Amino acid sequence: MNTSRVAIGCVIAMCLSGVPSAHAQDYPTRPMRLVIPWPPGGITDVIARGLGAALSDALGQQVIPDNRPGAAGTLGVGIAAKANADGYTLLMTDVPSHAISATLYTTLPYDPLRDVEPIALPARSPLVLVANPKLGVKSIQQLIDEAKSRPGQLSFASSGAGSITHLTAERFMRDTGTKLLHVPYKGGAPAATATVAGETAAMWAGSSNAPQIKAGRLRALAVSGAKRSAQYPDLPTIGEFYPGFENSIWLGLFGPAGIPEGTLTRLRTEVRKILELPEVKERMNSAGGLDPYITTPEEFQALIRRDYAKYAKVVKDVGIKLD
Repeated sequence: MNTSRVAIGCVIAMCLSGVPSAHAQDYPTRPMRLVIPWPPGGITDVIARGLGAALSDALGQQVIPDNRPGAAGTLGVGIAAKANADGYTLLMTDVPSHAISATLYTTLPYDPLRDVEPIALPARSPLVLVANPKLGVKSIQQLIDEAKSRPGQLSFASSGAGSITHLTAERFMRDTGTKLLHVPYKGGAPAATATVAGETAAMWAGSSNAPQIKAGRLRALAVSGAKRSAQYPDLPTIGEFYPGFENSIWLGLFGPAGIPEGTLTRLRTEVRKILELPEVKERMNSAGGLDPYITTPEEFQALIRRDYAKYAKVVKDVGIKLD
């Protein structure tokens, strides 16, 4: 497991020691389950476990992680969506399993916009457009010019067909009028390894590839967020060249639709306390390139709907469908 990811989870759990816990309300009176639709060790799992441990301290009841991987995250989301809406089953999921996979699969056992309730948005992180240094490009415009001079010859790696790294690259090609060859891999790590080795020319990489970027094995050209990243302050956003282009990874805490309003308020209050801790903010950014993100439920719901519509359009344009 990546040690920096372990550190993120540990610091969230440890930093809550000074945060007071309100016990005026009866909820919760028994242990809670936190469904994680991905295997142990990934960034969503690590953040979920850290947040779950912090919530255990804040709420006075154990929050038990329950990894339910499968079907690109939709299996775990479906389990959580069908649980009792009493606040004792929570779900930590992300934009790939919630807004992307839901548009890729022809049938789903749940409606991602109606069957789960957004509780909080603990973190967001941009993708980083990187290239193999031997390609010789030092800016996003140089990459575009190189791709246009050799249409269909430069290749880009992704963490799999239909992944956020794949769809971001497809949107990049659509908006820039370029054509690159897609080479899917089974995860972000092998995709980055292939780009470092020169097997592929470029990719949209996640925050976990910061060590390769800092070591010069990957050359960073731009970030996909709406604003410049604190981790890469000198890198432009893709939106500075193509207004409206913004693709970010987010990690969200959900529950089954219908959770009582008082329970939702309690959960949102405690998560906000955790995310406002300076230690949590600093550690999540330095170790994982993640920005703790405090927003209103309405803003979070609007973000989900925007991403759902945005990725659905890209999926339709590319013609990807999974059974």
